[in-house]
Amino acid sequence: MADVEHGGRAGDAFAAGARTAGARLGVLRAGLWAVAALLAARQVAAVLGAPRTDRLTDLETWVGPHGVLHVKGSLYDTDRFTGTPFAGLALKPLTRSAEEALGWGWTFGTLLLVVALGVVAARALPQPVGRRTSLLAAPVAVSLLLVSLPVRNALHLGQSGILPVLLVLLGCFAVRGERACGALVGLAAALQPTVLLFTPLLWCTGRRRAAASTGVTFAALTALAWAAMPEDSAGYWLHHPAGVGLGRAADDLANQSLHGALLRFGLTGPPEIGLFLGLGAVVAVLGLRRAVSYARDGQLLLAVAVTGCVAVAVSPTTWQYQLLWVLLAAVGRVGRKAADRYMWPVAVVLVMTLPGSMLLPNMAALYPLRDNVALIAALAAATLVPFLPRASAHHRTPVPTERAEPVRTRWRRVPLPPLPGRVLTRPNLLLELLLIRVGYSAYQQVRLAATGGTNAGGRATAERHGDRILAVERFLGIDIERGVNRTVSTIGFLRDFFDFYYASFHFLVPLAVLAVLYVRRPADYRWARSALGFATLLALVGFWLYPLAPPRLMPGLGVIDTVHGVQDFSKPDYGTLTALTNQYAAMPSLHFGWSLWCGLVVAVLARRWWVKALGLLHPLFTVSAIVATGNHWVLDAVGGAAVVAAGFGLTHLLQGPRARTPVPPARTGSTPSPVPAAGRTSG
Repeated sequence: MADVEHGGRAGDAFAAGARTAGARLGVLRAGLWAVAALLAARQVAAVLGAPRTDRLTDLETWVGPHGVLHVKGSLYDTDRFTGTPFAGLALKPLTRSAEEALGWGWTFGTLLLVVALGVVAARALPQPVGRRTSLLAAPVAVSLLLVSLPVRNALHLGQSGILPVLLVLLGCFAVRGERACGALVGLAAALQPTVLLFTPLLWCTGRRRAAASTGVTFAALTALAWAAMPEDSAGYWLHHPAGVGLGRAADDLANQSLHGALLRFGLTGPPEIGLFLGLGAVVAVLGLRRAVSYARDGQLLLAVAVTGCVAVAVSPTTWQYQLLWVLLAAVGRVGRKAADRYMWPVAVVLVMTLPGSMLLPNMAALYPLRDNVALIAALAAATLVPFLPRASAHHRTPVPTERAEPVRTRWRRVPLPPLPGRVLTRPNLLLELLLIRVGYSAYQQVRLAATGGTNAGGRATAERHGDRILAVERFLGIDIERGVNRTVSTIGFLRDFFDFYYASFHFLVPLAVLAVLYVRRPADYRWARSALGFATLLALVGFWLYPLAPPRLMPGLGVIDTVHGVQDFSKPDYGTLTALTNQYAAMPSLHFGWSLWCGLVVAVLARRWWVKALGLLHPLFTVSAIVATGNHWVLDAVGGAAVVAAGFGLTHLLQGPRARTPVPPARTGSTPSPVPAAGRTSG
């Protein structure tokens, strides 16, 4: 009886735990759907709230007199319609709708397509998947689709690029019967001809009736459009093969196909056409072979994504709203280690949600990569990325990440959340570089937008705050900016030294410290990088809440900008970055904050006293430079020190204290005891 009672209590406890976990999962799922709903509402507001001349611009092809849609003559009389004749035929019934009603209907209809696409893609994930993944995948997929550039572009222009992708997924995963599958894929091909590349995928994976049905459906719908609109059909298929020459110029940056890239590289005429056909054939053969192997391996969604990426590359024109295939490729698993598993999906999501200018620096040598980043992602997914087969031992169980044993905090009153121990292994370099670049681009954008740039309102507010800062410094007796600036500006070698130090070491030293830590001490790299990231985020809050004019932009103060010369206060000149920099983001000073972070990290981690001293000299020289050049107040440096201290505090709170390497015991002839795992976190 006791055993029965004990077993019953254990069963009740297990059931209660399961119910609690299920409730938490339900709350999380509801929250994710709420996020998706907010993103959808934001997209609707952005589209319908824009001026009529800036929204649904591609639908203007159908706008006639009095705001009623009407079409006379050819579909291709304007430069806006780039679809197939069958797409035009399908849109003909809309010519009886009013423009305003069409805008609302088209926008909400597109959102419904996005939701359907996310749900179907989530249910098509390669099996088996856990219950948590199956419940959370759909809202996450819908949210990613809503923030992606293809969906935003389709909503803004009023394009139908989402429909072919959804039709293919429905044909492959939702309908029963091969003929129905082929009919849906054939309908998608009638809207986007390169979808015909799915025919060999279906044929080679044993779905031959579906492949035949695809070809028959495509031919029938194209013939129907030809019979209804013979002139438009002849113009599309004969004079503009597959849409070449319709819409924007083929060498436009929005055309992310091999043809567009070759034109941007300066190739034209028969050499370009021959090279395009040759490269397209190679990509098609390699990509379809890979897609067939993944489909036979049970990863049909990945196979569909790879085939779609092939279609993106080999199409003569692939506009931004047709790039959703690349986002689907994020389902592929890459890397044997758990630490590398996030590299590919994060890269795909960033490429599909951010412009190339945020992913890569504005350098002429990187323009070929920046201008073709979506095409490069599609080519990589189709031909290069080594997606793991399901038979691989690392497909479901990657090599685990090595972690240090938890270290008890010395701050007894600071609670630590129950997070895993600190990671000992080196993070993925490409992912780190990509995230650092994206993070810095976001920092630039927020810093610039914090006060609206250098407009009149922002300038007045910033100067008013500058007067208050000056008054506080005078009360404290630390208003030394004008005196130091005037003294340094009259001594040539000092002026040159501080100008060079201010302009050069701000980025160079932090990057050098991060690089050394990454190579030599990966565990400490994660600790230091987290502190720097938190400090920078807190500084952005300061820029947003407290715009502040630096001393060099305070009228009547008499401070000279020694780096860029005497300033015009209505149009300050900050060199080549004037248009990209918020002149009134002085509080807190990240020049000093980043230098203080460098000094503290070097002082804590360096083993030699003179290296520690050099590290601490850097913030000393930096604070002297920012004051001497007129770019910051003394209190700006105090603010920079405050956000750095908060950054280290947040890192301690979320990761625990940095584990220190114990001092090795003195040699007494006996073998010393091994160093415990927690002590190896210093690298």
